[in-house]
Amino acid sequence: MTNDDNHPPIKFGKTGVLIVNLGTPDSTSWLDIRKYLKEFLSDKRVIEVNPIIWQLILNLFILTFRPSKTAKAYKEIWMKNENMSPLMYYTQKQSDKISKSLPLDNLIIDFAMRYGNPSIKSKIYKLQEQGCENLVILPLYPQYAAATTATVCDEVYRTLMKMRWQPSLKIIPHYESDPLYIDALVKSINKKLSEISWKPDLIIASYHGIPKKYFDKGDPYHCYCHKTTRLISEKFNSVEIKTTFQSRFGPQEWLQPYTDKTLESLPAEGKKNVLTICPGFSSDCVETLEEILIQGKESFINSGGENFDMIPCLNDNNDHIDLLKSLIEKNI
Repeated sequence: MTNDDNHPPIKFGKTGVLIVNLGTPDSTSWLDIRKYLKEFLSDKRVIEVNPIIWQLILNLFILTFRPSKTAKAYKEIWMKNENMSPLMYYTQKQSDKISKSLPLDNLIIDFAMRYGNPSIKSKIYKLQEQGCENLVILPLYPQYAAATTATVCDEVYRTLMKMRWQPSLKIIPHYESDPLYIDALVKSINKKLSEISWKPDLIIASYHGIPKKYFDKGDPYHCYCHKTTRLISEKFNSVEIKTTFQSRFGPQEWLQPYTDKTLESLPAEGKKNVLTICPGFSSDCVETLEEILIQGKESFINSGGENFDMIPCLNDNNDHIDLLKSLIEKNI
């Protein structure tokens, strides 16, 4: 009997594509929220302060009090029938629809979360076990930032460093100006306008913020956000579109103008009919549904606004799937 006869069967010859979103708690329970926040807020790219001091603050204060507030926000938007967050729901849908639109025998499409489950590590090992010798990573962040895209790369690299048999690797870059992306956003604006009975005085393009010091250190995220808004405005010029930044955390200065402060001040400026869009989010999530559509609307109306609505994220609509499919096809 030769050595070849004793060799275990090995799967090979496939390419794995992993789309990666930010992440979500497993449930709205205090413990699951705390576990998720601990992983997220322990990332040194997300919080760039002395790690020893930060861990003391995080564990003694933030993880004691913040999970209850965050759990309340998640309960507002949790999809009870599916028993998952909207971000998990839509990321799964995106993965399934891309897979069906690219029915190639040697291609496997899957998804992971940077924080929480399913983890990047678990999915990379799963793809390797399925015979993937080539790995393509698609971070679902149109506008690059060190605290988003780069930390996905970090986790991918950390996983590969511990693998004896590594696949080849390609990471799909930011796509803030891709024509299919811009067209999809413009179509989503037009669709919402066809559904409402009022005309907006202003459209707010709200992006997730980052601390200003990250921008001062050279992070290009701010520029990419403004580029996306400019390109949308060039194709949709009937209503002014203003870039703002949301979700700031802690006492330091973040990118401005702030979304919440802007919404509070607009009615006094005569802009009482406002539409919002969140181009930096590939799926609706707690930041769009709770922070903008619930809290943002409430503060706007309480400040004297009359009409407010939010354009859904691209989620799993056909234009978005075509965009993601195009990005993947260019890199496989």
